[in-house]
Amino acid sequence: MSLHKYVSDVKVINQNEQVVFNYLSNFENLAAYLNSGLIEKITKQVPQVKITDFQSNRDSCKFKITGMGVAEIKIVNRDPFKTIKVESSGSLPLSFTFWIQLLPADAFKTKMRLTLHAEMSMMIKMMAGNKLEEGINQLADTLSKLPYK
Repeated sequence: MSLHKYVSDVKVINQNEQVVFNYLSNFENLAAYLNSGLIEKITKQVPQVKITDFQSNRDSCKFKITGMGVAEIKIVNRDPFKTIKVESSGSLPLSFTFWIQLLPADAFKTKMRLTLHAEMSMMIKMMAGNKLEEGINQLADTLSKLPYK
């Protein structure tokens, strides 16, 4: 197992960093969005990955990935209005730490960047490395377009 780092492009969100932080640091907000059609969209784009049994609370979410097992993601640190740190657990063949970094661009815009540190075997890296690189940017793009309120 070795550590691999993936960093998204910087995205700009048309909302201040306090609103963005409060929304993203509560997984219950993301659950409503995921259950409103995003899970089906992921399944259509990557048919071999089927996500089921999605559950969440403020600090964590848990779901099954067909053929891989149960994934659990927990918020382990919140640095108000700047950083949200997330770690994985569960039975997946990789583990990761994930940061959402926020920086005010002006009073009504926030810059966001995602950083993923994934611990995985070389075989998984060969199979999933490019997908993780694409995925981190797609996730940043998706998060930048959420209905922040």
